[in-house]
Amino acid sequence: MSRNKFLDGAHYLRDEIKRLRKSLSELTPPLDVLLRRRGFRIYKKEPSEDLLLPKKEFLSGYYEMMKKYSFRLFLRDVIKHQSFFRLENVTRYATSEVTKDYLEYMRKIGLVEKLPDGFRLSLGPVKSFGETLEWFVSETFKVEFAAEAIWGIKFKRPKVGGDYDLIAKVDGAILYMEIKSSPPKQIYQKEITAFFDRLSDLLPEIGIFFVDTELRMKDKVVPMFDEELKVRYVSPPKIIRMEKELFQIEDRIFIVNAKDSIAANIEKVLSWYFRRSH
Repeated sequence: MSRNKFLDGAHYLRDEIKRLRKSLSELTPPLDVLLRRRGFRIYKKEPSEDLLLPKKEFLSGYYEMMKKYSFRLFLRDVIKHQSFFRLENVTRYATSEVTKDYLEYMRKIGLVEKLPDGFRLSLGPVKSFGETLEWFVSETFKVEFAAEAIWGIKFKRPKVGGDYDLIAKVDGAILYMEIKSSPPKQIYQKEITAFFDRLSDLLPEIGIFFVDTELRMKDKVVPMFDEELKVRYVSPPKIIRMEKELFQIEDRIFIVNAKDSIAANIEKVLSWYFRRSH
């Protein structure tokens, strides 16, 4: 079989899986109904105050740009210096040529304004990159996996509070994903504890702790998970490396970074879960 025929066949299978998942999603109850069956009623979702998004006609291209790790890091720096910045303030993670292209793109879609001696964010104030990242990952589930997904969800729960960053319905299963835009050194034990508290309350079929970084998860994040498991279990389950910096616990809880791509790593998680659960 020629390489082109093999690639055509692979693309066909991927499209067919998307079609089947979309059909299955339409045949199963919507996500809010699945949540109500577990005693969860959505109080608030998808807040727009801190979103860094262009107008609707630019959203598709913006989504494609956000697949690039260097562009997401660039956006973090733009938000950090949003009232005024020069090229050198936002060139930590890419070459000056690439950063110039990013700035020109942001100017064309109306998110950055050119000033006489620098730039500024057109929208604002934007507190952090967190909500924009949650929007992007939610779109990834919708676009790449034909899954129903919502982000920035609040429930009125007596014991376990806070936001659920993302909840999706994938082939009738509920997936909860904690999304961290900070690097591993800025993630603390209490955040791992909160993640497990929400898992225990919601009882999703799949739980993912995602950090938007290409740094190692083994150095800090995995040890914190290990400590949390020791607190919660007499005989703690093992944290097993799937590959590279992707880890799993009992085939349903996953620790994931952004190395290679967010969509590719989500696909590996879903494949791992569904192959082993069935």
